[in-house]
Amino acid sequence: RLRGCGSPQKFGVAAGSLRGLLRKGCRLLQLPLAGSRLCLYEDGTELTESYFRALPPQTELVLLGPGESWRGCASDIERLLAAFCSQQGAVVEAARRLLTDERAPHRQKLLADLIHNLSENILAEDKEDDKKWFEGLESRFKNKSSYLRHSCESRMRGYMREVTGFISNVHPSARDAYRAIIDLMADKLKSVKYNGCYFDRREKEEAARLCTAEGWFSCQGPFDRDDCPCKHSINPYSNRESRILFSTWNLDHIIEKKRAVVPELAEAVKTRDGREVNWEYFYQLLFTLDNLKLVHIACHKKTNHNLSCDKTRIYRKRKQTQEIS
Repeated sequence: RLRGCGSPQKFGVAAGSLRGLLRKGCRLLQLPLAGSRLCLYEDGTELTESYFRALPPQTELVLLGPGESWRGCASDIERLLAAFCSQQGAVVEAARRLLTDERAPHRQKLLADLIHNLSENILAEDKEDDKKWFEGLESRFKNKSSYLRHSCESRMRGYMREVTGFISNVHPSARDAYRAIIDLMADKLKSVKYNGCYFDRREKEEAARLCTAEGWFSCQGPFDRDDCPCKHSINPYSNRESRILFSTWNLDHIIEKKRAVVPELAEAVKTRDGREVNWEYFYQLLFTLDNLKLVHIACHKKTNHNLSCDKTRIYRKRKQTQEIS
């Protein structure tokens, strides 16, 4: 893709050599061949014949005439700022540093996400204010938070079904006690509305550990590290595409549900020997942010986490009752 130094218009040009491309470009843009040269749009690197042959198709190039210079995409920013900014030099230099150092790819991704979302109706909550966001959803959802609450509740109900379905693996002598614990967990989940408030931006105080201003969610990183290596972030309230993409994110159990928590619960019920199983500890591991991380699908490691429950918290002392004489 070829453009002139002072024009945003681009032309598709094909050539087998740098000299051939330069000749075609000069004829197209009406520049003299002598003294003209080609460079990369993004950083101003001047092309050589060997460099030209290594370029991928559709690379954006700038054709410079005699005496013209190009400092990369910062040149476009500089011309834009010249009309209204007295500190254009400092701003251009700051932009250059942001987009050319070793963290530039991450910053470019964040800027692209920001620009994409700026044009969307992020603040709209109700269906009548952003009908496109609700395309493909059941008519019963009247606002964005209600759908995201429902999605979270569905995941929690799914976890509860897995815990219930494990009863066939529990020792027959312990199944009644296991069912009793399931009932206690189910009652607690119902009392907190299946923790759907974590995804309700109208209840930001409850959601603060996952959700930032205006509905942004950040990936909390794989189970074996404290941050996300790729700085994934998303605002599912912004547009339909983001809402669909957010459904691929996972609530990852740090201490794994299937490999560790549920089997440990079954074993605790079986070997309790008069002790009281600390079911609330298992509840926290299964259904709360004490053991759940919100992660981008690329950060969801499905390999064995090799983590186990805290043996000191599996049982608790029975509450003592005192007789009053």
